[in-house]
Amino acid sequence: MCGRYVIFSTPEAIRALFRYGEQPNFPPRYNIAPTQPIPVVRLVDGKRSLALMRWGLLPSWVEEPKAFPLLINARGESVLDKPAFRNAMRRRRCLIPTDGFYEWQTGAPSGPKRPYFVRARRGEDGAPPPPLAFAGLWETWTGPNGEELDTAAIVTTDASRALSAIHPRMPAFVAVEDFDRWLDCDTVPGEEAATLIKPADDALLEVYPIWPAVNRVANDSEALIAPLSPQAEQAAPAQPPKPSKTKKSDDQPTLF
Repeated sequence: MCGRYVIFSTPEAIRALFRYGEQPNFPPRYNIAPTQPIPVVRLVDGKRSLALMRWGLLPSWVEEPKAFPLLINARGESVLDKPAFRNAMRRRRCLIPTDGFYEWQTGAPSGPKRPYFVRARRGEDGAPPPPLAFAGLWETWTGPNGEELDTAAIVTTDASRALSAIHPRMPAFVAVEDFDRWLDCDTVPGEEAATLIKPADDALLEVYPIWPAVNRVANDSEALIAPLSPQAEQAAPAQPPKPSKTKKSDDQPTLF
């Protein structure tokens, strides 16, 4: 699954990779959480377009949003069958830019779950890797008074071999060469697009333990993705350092 993720590449780098027309200017975010607005890339009139949507998909047929579960993830194995996702899988697929995500180890013998950060591996020259793309689905919910809310979910799949020791699930990534196939809902049927939903190659990603400061949504700084030393890993989660915060309370910050 995916419950927190990051975007810290520059707006120029993200725009160059996803090739949308808009020119947004937004700060790096290191602790994006459900219900917050997230950037989504979709096709509009045949062209890639960037939009902000709430993280937590709300199907159009829902009558009472407050009583409906928050769907932040969509299991890739059932997106063509589940009523909440099947229309979006056929007609409203999107890409969600990211530079990595957090996962918490399941099955720990005792104590709190340990957080890990997962990101693309650096190249042999040590250069920062380009942004990645989650496979996403989106829907527009229309309320009784005509109000509209665009929402999105991240598609998940079985964990890769490297990540399976931490968690059995992971987000599905879409390779650059498959962007068009995933986004083009007019000519690429959902069944064909579903073949792109698969675990990431182990060579794509690296994973390492981090301090549990990420557990607090108000913490949002580069310090969150700093790897633990072997000595600190043995001691964690005793007393993590306090990273700088973008907010003075536990209120969830916005992306922009």
